[in-house]
Amino acid sequence: MTAATHSSLFPPVPDSADAVLEGLDPEQRAVATALHGPVCVLAGAGTGKTRAITHRIAYGVRAGILQPSSVLAVTFTNRAAGEMRGRLRQLGAQGVQARTFHSAALRQLQFFWPKAIGGSLPRLVDRKIQLVADAAAACRIRLDRGELRDVTAEIEWSKVTQTVPADYALAALKAGRESPRDPAEIAQLYSVYEDLKRDRVVIDFEDVLLLTVGILQDRHDIADQVRAQYQHFVVDEYQDVSPLQQRLLELWLGERDSLCVVGDASQTIYSFTGATPDHLLDFRTRHPGATVVKLVRDYRSTPQVVHLANGLLAQASGRAADHRLELVSQRPAGPEPVYTEYADEPAEAEGAARRIRELMAAGVPAAEIAVLFRTNSQSETYEQALADAGVSYQLRGAERFFDRPEVRRAGVALRAAARFGGNDALLDDTVDLPSQVRAVLSGEGWTSEPPAGSGAVRERWESLAALVSLAHDVVAARPAATLADFVTELDERAGAQHAPTVQGVTLASLHSAKGLEWDVVFLVGVAEGMMPITYAKTDEQIEEERRLLYVGVTRARERLHVSWSLSRSPGGRPNRRPSHFLDGLRPGSTGTVGRGTGTGGGGVERGFGGGPSVAPRRTQRTPARCRVCGRTLTDAGEMKLMRCDGCPSDMDEGLYERLRDWRADQARLSGQPAFCVFTDRTLMAIAETAPDDDRELARIPGVGMRKLNRYGADVLAICAGRQPGGGDADD
Repeated sequence: MTAATHSSLFPPVPDSADAVLEGLDPEQRAVATALHGPVCVLAGAGTGKTRAITHRIAYGVRAGILQPSSVLAVTFTNRAAGEMRGRLRQLGAQGVQARTFHSAALRQLQFFWPKAIGGSLPRLVDRKIQLVADAAAACRIRLDRGELRDVTAEIEWSKVTQTVPADYALAALKAGRESPRDPAEIAQLYSVYEDLKRDRVVIDFEDVLLLTVGILQDRHDIADQVRAQYQHFVVDEYQDVSPLQQRLLELWLGERDSLCVVGDASQTIYSFTGATPDHLLDFRTRHPGATVVKLVRDYRSTPQVVHLANGLLAQASGRAADHRLELVSQRPAGPEPVYTEYADEPAEAEGAARRIRELMAAGVPAAEIAVLFRTNSQSETYEQALADAGVSYQLRGAERFFDRPEVRRAGVALRAAARFGGNDALLDDTVDLPSQVRAVLSGEGWTSEPPAGSGAVRERWESLAALVSLAHDVVAARPAATLADFVTELDERAGAQHAPTVQGVTLASLHSAKGLEWDVVFLVGVAEGMMPITYAKTDEQIEEERRLLYVGVTRARERLHVSWSLSRSPGGRPNRRPSHFLDGLRPGSTGTVGRGTGTGGGGVERGFGGGPSVAPRRTQRTPARCRVCGRTLTDAGEMKLMRCDGCPSDMDEGLYERLRDWRADQARLSGQPAFCVFTDRTLMAIAETAPDDDRELARIPGVGMRKLNRYGADVLAICAGRQPGGGDADD
């Protein structure tokens, strides 16, 4: 947190209901004063939606129209719920419940279970992946780690869409989902998974909602009791509601219409979890008399960032695009977005780290800089590049801050010091709070200088450094704060999962960056095959990828850096092109040209130099050179891999194992040795290249047209993370 925000940690509580409305723009004020009947707020990125709805609740409470205990505000993350509770306290609206769907449902389930079912509520499992593994073992189905995650995700999707095992195959087909295994196998795994839960008397995260829905549907007396408690509902991020969550909301409401929903269809990026914007887009159909307010004044980003965001959506198609909001920046002009092309991914990471160091040297705090990528697998390259550059960072989307072992141990040490530290000169009341916290945490591994390199040691230090930074924030807001006050602050934050700001650059996937913002954002890996991701095939999937990039762009307040690399590894073939989402938007590019053939298509790209460049293609007359060190290759095995045996491999081990399993099946079907399908070297070359289309696969020595026609579809499906359809076993 910057010095400028210290004074706003504890702002004065408004002295009247009218004072709550001060500082709101006309549209936000319209939201805040619309307290009766259904209300739909269509709020673009950075338009102050949380401000509008918290002021709406606070105004209703302070004006005596809403009773605090009768209001339930629902959002999707503990962090967002904690932030909402904090804002409501600052506005003088204590007592309002602000929770996630799951948290609200779990409280009701725990309270009503003895009355509705009898006995105590079954234990809630933290991670269902082990149960899925046990179900696979019971079914004698072999799943690797990636497949375990994928099958778990399919079970979660089935439950939030209220799909039972017997209906999975048809429901997945209708939804256009590409099942990671044969749908019949997933249905079997799903069924056995549910049997195992019953046998072990446990429930999972989705069961919390399902069981609450079941009780409210079956027990009208309990439903009436809940409705008597909660009479006014506010739902944030309504575009992310699943069918199951919508059903729970309807049961909470009953026949009433005291509901305010807030959302933006252009920020729907979780459809893979069952989320759908249809409930938001159909709200006025279900509630013909609803008050509808649009928030389009963007207070977050500069006109240059907003222009790019609007341009992305202007090229979109589909139902969400038909309801897009044209943002209008309220900020002064800033720099234009910077677009950079690199030769390979390590060079891209090093370039980002170099620019981040320059920004920090110019006075930009590390905590106000983020590097956002499409998949978590991209993180490691940037972690190493930042560590090599001596830049502190935090990895978002990993373990929750207050659940980290080092943070729990630090909390124990701080509590003990607050109780019994009076005999220690370093903890005497004459010593300032930050010095006391540093003294305690030095025993837990904190040092004044960060450790070299990246990894677990560095992450532990960053956690402790965040606690030291929080001590500075607390004492800046309350100069007389004691160590006991600091421990109380920590306990309150832990309860709300309101983590302190880590003074380091944020590394995060685009999905986990939703709801956050920074002064400077680096969007990296914005190339075809990664953005949109290679397995996004349908129009709906591609449009969701566009919305995901839109979310990334709108995280930036002032500066935006967009980059991509032409190859994965140093010396690799430069066969990538910038994402077609940027066509017509970045300098030097022409208008929208469509998806083309995706990554490795070998098409013409008119880049910054204005002239065409074609991905080079090796012919028989060109000497084969190692793509890592550049040495001329003569050994046939090395030529297949396009690298020396001694040079490092960037092979995807999981992909290689899946290809080997597939090859064994093909060999068994055709009655020939496995090497007749593909040799080990060829499989290694495929796993290192991870081709995206026929042309790129055909370039790999050992494939050839005959095997491309026979096995190409299967191999490309495996490389894309899908289940192969089964190649022709006959010559």
